[in-house]
Amino acid sequence: MQQPLKPETAQTIALQALGHIAADEDLLGGFMAHSGLEIDELKTLATEPAFLGGVLDFLLSDEASLIAFCKTADIEPELPKLARMSLPGGEEIHWT
Repeated sequence: MQQPLKPETAQTIALQALGHIAADEDLLGGFMAHSGLEIDELKTLATEPAFLGGVLDFLLSDEASLIAFCKTADIEPELPKLARMSLPGGEEIHWT
């Protein structure tokens, strides 16, 4: 089992992901529709760990967007998942 990242590292990756989403009009529109947030709310929540977890959830839900982000950020595709595990709500569930 892979270990989660330090919370600070996870938040940095999530903020990079948010920047990637914000830089793409179509992706941003999809995120805003999915989250139901207004731009002002997004700016206010941008540093909240739970919100950043939601940013990564959104990105992780679409492989093409995830790969594009990882290429832009020059990171391994596994890192956003590991980052998500380190933010609120990202704990892995074991049903045993």
